[in-house]
This record gives sequence, structure tokens and C-alpha cells, in this order.
Amino acid sequence: MAARLSYRPAAPADLDAMERIETAVFATDRASRRQLGHAIRSPSILCLAAERDGRLEGYAVAELRRGSRIAHLVSIAVAPEAGGRGIGAALLAALEAAARARGCDRVRLEVRDDNGPAQRLYDRAGYTRFAVLEDYYEDGAGAWRYEKRMA
Repeated sequence: MAARLSYRPAAPADLDAMERIETAVFATDRASRRQLGHAIRSPSILCLAAERDGRLEGYAVAELRRGSRIAHLVSIAVAPEAGGRGIGAALLAALEAAARARGCDRVRLEVRDDNGPAQRLYDRAGYTRFAVLEDYYEDGAGAWRYEKRMA
């Protein structure tokens, strides 16, 4: 029987695996090792790890701002070898639950305008596109801004 995926706060021991996934998944606009380490340690950032059999298969990062009820999803990444198993959707749901537990009632994010799979993930999860941002990413690609109101 295959082990179940579990979701937990990311820990310093996850940093190497997170950096490998970040490099494999994102061609540009990658988080540096230092930024990933900060995300793991910061009390104002939700950093969740998806793990199976002691192996990190993905992670999600959202920033929280004092006095705001909006969580800003910064990144969601699934190891290429673990893709197609619903890990991204499950991580997104886990992050939403963690944000609600921290008093947030909305999640906002930006996604590349050429990233159809991610756009479909957010559409299926109930996010609404509310803005288009030109020249948003370092390679000049635009972004779609999404938001989800959570009950």
C-alpha cells in the first residue's frame, strides 16, 4: 500500500529539497536558498511541505501581513517526478486552511499568463481572476492576479 501524503509546516531540514524543487520547476523568478530559508523561519510566512515516505514532494509559501486578512500565495511547487497526482491542489487546500486558521478570509496570487496548468488549478479551486499585470515577471511575461474569498 502506498504511503499517504502528509502536509506540515516546512522545517530547516527541508531546505535542500525545496531548493532542488524550486530549481527544477521555475526557469525564472526563482526564490533563492536564502529566501526559502527565510520563508521556513518567518512567523509571518506560511510555508507548508507535502511529504510522502520522508521525501518532500512539494511546498507552498504564502505571506501574511499584520492587520490584513489577505494571505498572498507567493509560490506553490511540486517536484516534477511527483506531478499529476493532485499534490498541487491538495497543497493549495492545506494552505487555505492554514491561512483561515491564522485569521485570513482571502487568498491572492499572481500566475504567469502563459501557465495554463496553474491557471486551471486556481480556476478549479474557486479563484477568480481580477486583474492582468503586464511585464510582471523578470523575463517580461505578464501575470494574471487571482483572489479567493474563503468562508
